[in-house]
Amino acid sequence: MRKAIDGLASIVEGVLGKNPCNGGLYLFCGKRRDRLKALVWEKDGYVLLYKRLNNGRFQWPRSETQARELTTQQVRWLLEGLSIEQPKAIRTGVRGVLY
Repeated sequence: MRKAIDGLASIVEGVLGKNPCNGGLYLFCGKRRDRLKALVWEKDGYVLLYKRLNNGRFQWPRSETQARELTTQQVRWLLEGLSIEQPKAIRTGVRGVLY
């Protein structure tokens, strides 16, 4: 969790092979899983957000090399300390299909 904006942006480019200026939200978690940094690009520069839990840990994936695309709902769950896999969550429907 020592890296600042430039270091995190270089990880997004070098390791993930993505352009951090494309408007995505990139999350990074510390080894203890109680701290999280979020990097996002806006029109005129980067925004770096930092969250530290006083109690508990983030439900972060076990593999350090695993990168995943998350929905807005999954990001919200993660920031609230919940697992990104919620078995009882309502699944998104298919447009135009009625049951």
